[in-house]
Amino acid sequence: MTDYEIFGYISSRGQPKHDEDVITDAVLDDIDMELVDQYVNQLRTARPRAGYLDEPREDVLTGLHICGHDGARGKPTLAGLLMFGKFPQEFLPQLMMTFVQYYGTTEEERTPRGERFLDNQRFEGPIPEMIDWAESHILGAMRKSSLIDGVFRRDVLEYPQEALREAIANAVAHRDYSSYVRGSYIQIRMYADRLEIQSPGGLFGNVTTENIEEEQSTRNARLMRMMEALHIVENRGSGIKAMLHVMREANLEPPAFEDRRTSFRVTFRNHTLINPNAVSWLNQFAATSLNDRQRLALVYLRQHQYINNRDYRRLNRVDSTLAGQELRGLVDTGLAEQENVGRWTRYRLKASPEHPEQREPQTDEDRIVAHVQKAGAITNSECRALLGVNDTRAYYLLKKLSDAGRLKPTGRGKWRQYVLP
Repeated sequence: MTDYEIFGYISSRGQPKHDEDVITDAVLDDIDMELVDQYVNQLRTARPRAGYLDEPREDVLTGLHICGHDGARGKPTLAGLLMFGKFPQEFLPQLMMTFVQYYGTTEEERTPRGERFLDNQRFEGPIPEMIDWAESHILGAMRKSSLIDGVFRRDVLEYPQEALREAIANAVAHRDYSSYVRGSYIQIRMYADRLEIQSPGGLFGNVTTENIEEEQSTRNARLMRMMEALHIVENRGSGIKAMLHVMREANLEPPAFEDRRTSFRVTFRNHTLINPNAVSWLNQFAATSLNDRQRLALVYLRQHQYINNRDYRRLNRVDSTLAGQELRGLVDTGLAEQENVGRWTRYRLKASPEHPEQREPQTDEDRIVAHVQKAGAITNSECRALLGVNDTRAYYLLKKLSDAGRLKPTGRGKWRQYVLP
C-alpha cells in the first residue's frame, strides 16, 4: 500500500478536520463578506434562536468555522475560503474542476482534423459559482434530441440535468481535502458514449459501492454543513438515490460507481436501454415467461458482459432478495448462466443453438459488423437507428470501420452503403 492508501484507512476511523485547516497565506480580506452576510442571514432565518449569529462579525466567522486563528490573527479556513473566497484558487490552485470532451470512446481517438479533444475547460472560483459554471458548460456540450409532446417540442438532454448536478456537487462535497491530495483536482470527462466524474479520495467511513444508497458518512463535516445551508446539497444521503431515480426515469442505465481508494468515479452511460432495436431483440423471447424487470436485465446484459445482484437492484429498484430470485429465474429459463458464488456471484447471457444471437456484440463497431453480416449492408440512417446515436457518431463509426478495412463504402451521398470487403 502507498502512504496515501494507509492514510486513507486510518483517517476513516475518526472524523477528519482538513476542511477546518487554517490557510495561513490568506487573510480576512480574501473572503467576500457580501457572500458571508447572505449566508449568515439565511442561518438567522433558519435558526431564529441562534443568538451567537448576532455577535460581532469576527466571532460569528470563527463560530461558523469560516475563519480560524493563526496566532492572534484571524485567517480563513479551507472550507470558508472555498465557499466564500473571492478567488480560492489563488491559494489552493488545484482545488478546482476540469472538463475535457473527447471525440470518440477513448482518449486516443482524434477528430477528423486531428484534434485530441473537442473541448477543454477549467472551472474555478468559490464552490457555488464553480458548480453552477461547470453544470451550465457541460449541459451546453451535451447532445440533445427533440421530442414532440402534444403541440410542443422540447429538447431531451443526453444526460439528465439533476443527475449531473448531484454528481458534481457530491464530488466537491466528498472529495479528500487532506494535504496528500490538495494537488489533485476533480476531473470531468465526456466521451461519445459516457460521462465520467472523478474526484480525489475514495469513499469515506462505512460507505462502499455496495451500500452507497443506504449508508451516509461525511468526510468534510464543516464544508458539508455550509453547502447544505446554501441548498447545494441535502446532507441526507439522498443524492445517490436522486441520481438513480432520474437516470431510471430517462430510461438510461444506472450510473456505475468505482472506488479506487485513492479516487472515486461516477460513470453515466448515454445509450437508452429500451429502444426499438432492444424491443425487437427482446421479441425473440416472447414465449418465455419473464417479467418486465427481467426483460430490462436482459437488455442490460446485451450492453454489458455481466450483471450482479447490486446491478439488478439499481436497475429495477428492488431489494436484494427479490433481485436474487429473479436473476436465478433467468438461469432457470436457460437465458442466463451463473458464475461464481457468494458475494462474487454474477450472471451472463447464455448462448445456445436456439438463441445464438443472445451473445450480443459488446462494442458499437461489432454491432455494426454483425448487422452487415446479417443484412448485407448498412447506411448511416440504419446505423443511427441500430445504435441510437446521432449522425456525427454514426459517420465516425462507419468511417472508422472503413479505414480499418472491416467494411467497404459503396455509392455516394445519400445512396452510400457499407458492405463487407
